[in-house]
Amino acid sequence: MKYDVAIIGGGIGGLMTAYRLHEKKPDCRIIVLEKGLALSKRHCPAGKDRSCLHCGICSITSGYAGAGAFSDGKFNLGTAYGGSMGEELGEDTAMKYINEVDHVLESFADDYPPMYRSNETLKLKCLQNNLRLLDMNVRHLGTDKNFHTMHLLIKHLEQVGVTLRTRTDCKTVERVDGEYRVYIETPDGADTVAADKLVIATGRSGADFVKKICNDFGVTMEANSVDIGVRVEMKDIIWREFSSQIYEPKILYRTKTFEDRTRMFCFNQGGLVSAENNHGVITANGHSFAQPEKKTENCNFAILSSIHFAGDFNKPTEYAENIAKNTNFAAEGNVMVQRFGDLVRGRRTNDHRLAANTVIPTLKAFPGDLSVVMPYRALTNIIETIYALDKVAPGTANDDTLLYGCENKYYSIRPVHNGNFEIAEGMYLIGDGSGITRGLSQSGAMGLFVADHMM
Repeated sequence: MKYDVAIIGGGIGGLMTAYRLHEKKPDCRIIVLEKGLALSKRHCPAGKDRSCLHCGICSITSGYAGAGAFSDGKFNLGTAYGGSMGEELGEDTAMKYINEVDHVLESFADDYPPMYRSNETLKLKCLQNNLRLLDMNVRHLGTDKNFHTMHLLIKHLEQVGVTLRTRTDCKTVERVDGEYRVYIETPDGADTVAADKLVIATGRSGADFVKKICNDFGVTMEANSVDIGVRVEMKDIIWREFSSQIYEPKILYRTKTFEDRTRMFCFNQGGLVSAENNHGVITANGHSFAQPEKKTENCNFAILSSIHFAGDFNKPTEYAENIAKNTNFAAEGNVMVQRFGDLVRGRRTNDHRLAANTVIPTLKAFPGDLSVVMPYRALTNIIETIYALDKVAPGTANDDTLLYGCENKYYSIRPVHNGNFEIAEGMYLIGDGSGITRGLSQSGAMGLFVADHMM
């Protein structure tokens, strides 16, 4: 069967595209191709010790609802961070579509949570300590409510006739006689899907696929930055002044040593640190649940150091992946964890010190020494940032604060588009894989915008 639109990737960007296409044109023949499993079948088999088992396809990062399915479920209702939709479309248009994503999700949610509002007092406190708080209105669904809401959205798409295929690994795309042909591999063998228009919504994990498509179709790619950092875990009460008022503090800092930019983001109140398998590379992440009984005594967040490469070097993603691979190698195939007190004293964390730690780790990771695997400049920036954050949230720089490495974010692939995210005739690139968005709300907004443009 030939389709009007084929969507590669079943994350929030792809799902919002399918939702709007059917809403605007109910007879539109739509297929969504997803490499991972159905949402109901996504499950991490790590077990109660929470160590990664190195599955072939990671259920945390792949499957319907995308990597966002097991995220903290934060929807940032603005353009101050989470991508550059405001720059791409203009502030008014970007906000229009971000708010529409919020309304769509509310229509499917059983119990839609209230919004955390911006806070001028906390902004001032940060400014007085050389920090910049980028807070804005945030809707926090939590991992559990977000999962359920996405389940209802996917169920709706199935009921209205959108074709949803799982375990379809898209290998290549060709344009033949005015139509796109997507060549896929499934457990049952090779197959081909034909469609008049194509939407690529593979997320960050699909960076290699996007790069191949751009090379095959002669699409120019602009260099972008990469972020290298750690996931930080401590007692939740240390950041409660912030998290009780704005939920997610996102804070920028310019280091004194190198004048590099670092950022604190992806804050999880009462959360858990988790491991992600990205094509065999294990990295750290975090999430938290909305239900009080599922919360822990800890909070966690990322601190990332941005790296911009000058000159002709055009492989920043590979550079960051190699750092993560070296960390996995030193950590016997796992994420590495180190006490902050051990790091600044120049000694590795061992099982004995970790067992005596007042902050109980929520992820079973390998005790080690991050200084032997992470670049000196990035690690110096991270240490300096922790001391800066300690001024607004005393206790952040405690000896027992835990650092999990690595947590890297790749934004190196940013294909040039025609202003409507169309990179070739009838081919659109949306979501985090485009290098434009960095979160759920803007990815979903991109999907709605592209669907409207196609219609």
